[in-house]
Amino acid sequence: MPQRAEGDTPAPPPPRSIETPASWRVAWTVLAILSVAYGAPLVIVVALRPIAADLGEARAVPSLASSLTFLGAGAGGILMGWIAGRLGVRRVALFGAAMIAAGMALAARGGTWQLLLGYGLLTGVLGIGALFAPLLTYVTLWFDRRRGTALALVSSGQYVAGVVWPAVLERAVAAFGWQRTMLGFGALATAVIAPLAAVVLRPPPAPPAGGLGAADGPRPGARTLGLPPNLALALLATAAFLCCVPMAMPAAHLVAFCADLGIGPARGAAMLSVLLLAAFLARQFWGWVADRIGGLPTVLLGSAAQAVAMGLFLATEDEALLFAVAAIYGLGFSGIIPSYVLTVRELFPAKEAPWRVPVLLFLGLGGMAFGAWLGGALYDRYGYYAPAFAAGIAANLLNLAIVGFLVSRRGVGRLPRPAPAA
Repeated sequence: MPQRAEGDTPAPPPPRSIETPASWRVAWTVLAILSVAYGAPLVIVVALRPIAADLGEARAVPSLASSLTFLGAGAGGILMGWIAGRLGVRRVALFGAAMIAAGMALAARGGTWQLLLGYGLLTGVLGIGALFAPLLTYVTLWFDRRRGTALALVSSGQYVAGVVWPAVLERAVAAFGWQRTMLGFGALATAVIAPLAAVVLRPPPAPPAGGLGAADGPRPGARTLGLPPNLALALLATAAFLCCVPMAMPAAHLVAFCADLGIGPARGAAMLSVLLLAAFLARQFWGWVADRIGGLPTVLLGSAAQAVAMGLFLATEDEALLFAVAAIYGLGFSGIIPSYVLTVRELFPAKEAPWRVPVLLFLGLGGMAFGAWLGGALYDRYGYYAPAFAAGIAANLLNLAIVGFLVSRRGVGRLPRPAPAA
């Protein structure tokens, strides 16, 4: 056995990590919670046409309810993230589960204002808002080596919901009507989410002294990419808004888009499931990429892939080809949102994450809300979806310009290199 020469300095021990098997139990639990919570907006997606018919309104009304859910979830994330920092994430998650059920019960009463208030305020602000941003921020506190991979996993709850729920909801709406389906799903969401939150969610571990998370992010007040920190966050959040405008259009209107082409609602729901299954699988790949090249370059790659896939929706009306396009779209856009969250954790101090992450997600969900509403409004104006998809592509190109500018400034100031995955 070779001996260490006299005077040699022993190699320092590798930095300690906070990641344990408990970290992954938390991540999988959060994934399950979000997979159920995001089934609530899918009731509107699947039942868009019967809801509009029963209300005697154009499609813009249920589209607006869907938009208010995303917008409310973003705004609620800021409020509920602040509350979670003081009362703990477990209590906030329990409250959110109850609010999803209350919101869907109100929406099921059948009036326009009940639909908008039930989804926008109760299910959106106080329900999903208490779960999405607070739980994503919470999960980042359990990881340091594989943070990008963990974010990719837990933020896939919307895609898991899209794979599991559309076919189930389509059959439920056909058998029981959209109002009873809303009531039933609200009760199911509370029955699943509340026990998971009560049993698994607990305070995250403190970073060990000298560990990977001990000096997470730059010091407070430091310039970010050579820019004032709040300006850098504003540009990043604006880019998130613009990329989420086109992201919402296929997700919110794919079933109705298929129906307009003569494709039945069951096939349209299956196509939505294909899109979101592809997104779930690809998101895990994008998380692996982000752990190696960083969050901001991954955002740029994912946004470019999304722009290309949006253009493909305008190129065909064939059912088989649309299934392929839906899968391609899911593969392209799925890594964007967790990469934005990872970018915030890389660019800003860890102590600022509880408010910076929800602010960015608020703008992103605002873009989802605007995109879902814009798709319905432009359809009502022109009678087909091509103008809406074209507007989404234009927003995507503006997003690429902003992200490209930020990536070009990676040499100005310092963007921390991601910790290598063990």
